[in-house]
This record gives sequence, structure tokens and C-alpha cells, in this order.
Amino acid sequence: MCGIAGFLGNGNRDDLQRMTDHLTHRGPDGAGYHVEADVPVFLGHRRLAIVDLATGDQPMWNETGDVGVIYNGEIYNHVELRRMLENLGHRFQTVGSDTEVLVHGWEEWGADLPRRLNGMFAFAIWDRRKAQLFLARDRFGEKPLYYAAKGSSFAFASELIALTKHTSVSTTIDMGALAKFFAYGYIPSPHALFKGCRKLPGGHCMTVSLSTMSVEERAYYKFVLSPDDSLEETNEDALVDELQALLSASAKRRLMSDVPVGVFLSGGIDSSLVLGSLSNGHAGDPFQTFTIGFTEKSFDESRYAKTVATHFASDHNERVLDLGNATDLTPEVLGRMDEPLGDASILPTSLLCGFAREHVTVALSGDGGDELFAGYDPFVALKLAKLYGELIPSWGHRRLRDLVGLLPKSNANMSLDFKLRRTLMGISYPEKMRLPVWMSPLEPTEVSDLLNMQVRAEDVYEDAISLWETSQSTKPVDKALEFFTRFYLQDDILTKSDRAAMMHSLETRAIFLDNEIAEFCQRLPTRFKLKGTQRKYLLKQVAKRMLPTEIVDRKKKGFGIPLQKWMRELHDVGNINIPNLNNDFATNAHAAHQSGSADYRYFLWCWLSLQYVATKNDFN
Repeated sequence: MCGIAGFLGNGNRDDLQRMTDHLTHRGPDGAGYHVEADVPVFLGHRRLAIVDLATGDQPMWNETGDVGVIYNGEIYNHVELRRMLENLGHRFQTVGSDTEVLVHGWEEWGADLPRRLNGMFAFAIWDRRKAQLFLARDRFGEKPLYYAAKGSSFAFASELIALTKHTSVSTTIDMGALAKFFAYGYIPSPHALFKGCRKLPGGHCMTVSLSTMSVEERAYYKFVLSPDDSLEETNEDALVDELQALLSASAKRRLMSDVPVGVFLSGGIDSSLVLGSLSNGHAGDPFQTFTIGFTEKSFDESRYAKTVATHFASDHNERVLDLGNATDLTPEVLGRMDEPLGDASILPTSLLCGFAREHVTVALSGDGGDELFAGYDPFVALKLAKLYGELIPSWGHRRLRDLVGLLPKSNANMSLDFKLRRTLMGISYPEKMRLPVWMSPLEPTEVSDLLNMQVRAEDVYEDAISLWETSQSTKPVDKALEFFTRFYLQDDILTKSDRAAMMHSLETRAIFLDNEIAEFCQRLPTRFKLKGTQRKYLLKQVAKRMLPTEIVDRKKKGFGIPLQKWMRELHDVGNINIPNLNNDFATNAHAAHQSGSADYRYFLWCWLSLQYVATKNDFN
């Protein structure tokens, strides 16, 4: 895992140094630079050494010095690609570097290169002959890439704050992006917090011409469902066999490393299948597994993780924390984010990553399982919402929502009162908006009050609406799968995992996001993902073969913290110095939350996240 930064056009070596230095936590093992001030081209790289420790320094060039790359990530099929390129006449200078495959792959396939890669990556290739910069991001957006194009300069970096270290990049808040943050709980790609800055979406690449500074962006991949109807008649055991084989192959690809590798283990199905897929037929030393347990019973899953670890005889490592004392870590964790994030599980995720980093440099995770196999409550709620709308008139819905709002607010993880309030809030909106609304920190009218500007639901949720309306799928569940995979997975789950891991210079790898598994899910009919109200149906059939029964049958919990309680105990929400921001709204929301008359847990966490990022980086 690494950090990359660079620019074409205006700027100097000092700009590059500041940008690259800000990424030291992503690559503590070394730095590399390439400067052609007369061209002008500036490339910077911070390295976390994982593969090819001796000869993997970057920028890395071809044998003639015409094509160079800086790169963050891992290419899991690099051995096959290297063999193919060597057969085509390319000569490699390193023995096992996946980075060099990008250099020769660009020479051979040009802009078609990303489509051939199975991995997680964000890279920039400078081609002297064409006077072009080519950038690409992996299919699902596991690795981040920000950019800013302004007049005679084009700058890019692995993190937003690193990008702003270039003198041409503004730190003025984009109020439209801020509205989306409080409506989604994250900022969906391609939007970014600052004016003029963008996130290159997952599955996209772009070419920048030095002579004209023109930018051409295109999608090389989109997760689009195209169910194969013939699979409806396929023997279910055959599909279970295929999925189990794919999981095993993906897990073993992700063992590619010259440093120690471990496994995150929550005790849920996804992470347990990661360990099971690795352990099947493994004859070497036990895999190291890592679990964070909590003293608060409704949030603790450590006993399930221990059951799985015992089942597969892993070298299990567990640390039990008192979440009541973990609030002290909030400023440190949130202050190290480059963009605010409304997902409070960033805190336990960061703790888990820090714990794992004491033992290993790489950890495998179960990220992506819920999105690809319909593992979240909203997949079931979509069906119930349709039935509810047919039975309950609008006046009845309003009255019921008011009554549910009066229920006492429980501090327990995913309590019934919380689920009811969230479900009824989402049903208040058209179907095409319900998915983001169900998880939103604020409703659009509240965002309007907070930002002192008119915010229309149709505008703030335009990204989700566009995906819903343009989807080739006709089934709401399939549309939901595409939403969760293309937005929530990329800009919440994977962002959280990347930032939490990089705080501790740890590399994480998601086995469910393998190309072959994603393609399997794209052609898999919906009923094998959501069967009645049973979520992740086919994946659970694999789990029944591999995991203890109590793990397969247990209720989904999620990796959470007692946010409701924490936000009640918060003494003061403070002020944020952003023009037009209504600080009184936050104060009033906090008071309502403390009194129990309203539940603003998600908003208050978002407020803190924005506050700590703003304070540390002094933007406005």
C-alpha cells in the first residue's frame, strides 16, 4: 500500500514535497520523486513495502525511460500478465514486481490496461512519447484518487488534503458537496469537499494531455446486473460449489506478499468465510486472526469470533475494550480523516487496524459481501415498504411516524425503536430516494436549515436517483444492489477501511471484490441473493458447509459503537467556522438528542467529523 501525488503544469518541487510528505502514513518505508521542471511533470510516491521489497521502488520506468508509473495497490493477476507480456516481447527488469506490469501493460494495451487488471489500485503513468498522463482507479474504488484541473495545472493525490498542498488547489468548501455529506453520511463520487476538486470514481480512468491540459475521463467498468435466466434451472449445489471455489481462489490470490498477512475476524459470516476459504487445504503455519471485543454486551461479537478461530485453529488475537472510555480517541481518529465521514464504525475499525498492525502488515477483510449478496436490512425493507404503501394511506403514515417518534430511544445496537423510525422515515419519500434516506444523517429540509440554503431532495439525491432511473434492472432489489455497490460500498465502507488502515500503515485486502466473484454476482439471479426475507441466501449455503451452525444462524449485528449514548453524553458540539453554516442548528439538535425528544446520533457524529477535519486542516 502506498500514497501517490503529482501534477502537470504550474508548481514546483516544494509543492510536490508538501503533497508527498502529507502521505507519509500511507507509505512509511520510503519516498521517490521524479521532476522534469522544464516539461513540467512532477511525480511523488510514498511506499509501504509489501511485494518485491528489494527492487520495487517508484517511480518505476521501462527500459528506455519513456514510460514511468507511480502506483498504490496490488495487482493479484500480475504473474499471468507478466507471462503474457513476456511472450509478446517485453523484457522485465524486476523479478516479481506487480508495478512493472503496469509499465509494460501500458506500452502494450494503452488505455485498455485497467480492464485487464484484477486487483485494487490507483496509479498514474507518465508517457514521455505521447506527452500524456494516464490515471486509473480500480473497479470498486478500494484505493482513493483525487484530482483538480485548473487552467494550466492538473494535480492529483491519494488523499484530498494532500491534494490541497498544491498551491493551485482551493480549500473553499463546496456547499453542494457539504449538503450531500449531511444527506448521505458520505460524499458520493465524483464529488469532493472542496471546490474544483473531484474524486475519480471506481472503474474510471482519465488521460491528461500536457500540450493542451485537456482532461478526458471515461468508465472502463460499471457494476451492472445482468442475471443469467438459465441459472434459474441450475442445480443449487452446483452454484454453491462454484461460489465456494471462487472464494477460495480469491482468498489465496490475496496472500501475495513478502510480509506477514493476517485476517480480520468479527464472527460474522463474511469474515468467517475469509478465514475458512484460506484454511481449506492449508498445511502451513496457522493464520493470525484479529478481533476487537467490547465490554458492552449488545455490541460485542468476540465470542463468535473465538468460535470461528477455534474451528479453523487460527492463531487468534483478541483485545477487549470499554467503549465508554474510547470516546477519548474520537478527536484523534476523526482529525486524521481527509474528508469527513459519517460512519461511526471508523472508530472501532481504526482500533482493529492498529491492533493488527502490531503483528502483521497486511490484513484480509470481508468488505463487499453485504453489497454483492444483499446483506443489509434495506433489501428486505424495500419489499415491506411496497406492501406498506398499498395498505396505509398517507395520513395514516404521518400519524404512525409521529407515534413511533415518541418511543423511548434505546442505547442498544440496532434497537427496534431505531429500526422503526428509520424505516418510516424512508417510506416518506419516493422509492427512488429511499435507500439513501434510510441511512441519512438529516432529511433535506433539515439540511436546508443547517446550511442556510434551499436544498431540494431531488438535487441532493440526484446521484442515487440517476442510478435508480437509468438502471437496466427492473427489480427494486437489483437496483438496490447496484446502489450499495456503486455508492455506499465505494464512498463509505471502502473509504472507512482505507483511511482506518492507512492511519496505521496497514494494507487491507477484500476477497469479495475479486473480478471473478463480482462477475459471478452480476449474472446470479436475484433469488439466490434474497430469498423471501433471507438475505445472502447463496452465500449462507456456502457458510453452512464451512462454518459452525451457530455462526450461520446468528443474527447480523454489525461493527458499531453506542453512538446514541455517546451523543447524549457529549458536553458541547462547538462551532464550525464555515460561512453560512448554522451552528445553532447543531446546538438545538444536540439539546433535542440529550432530552430524548429526537434521535440525532448520525447527524451529531457527522458534525463532529466535519469539525475535527476542519479544525486540523484550517479550511473554510
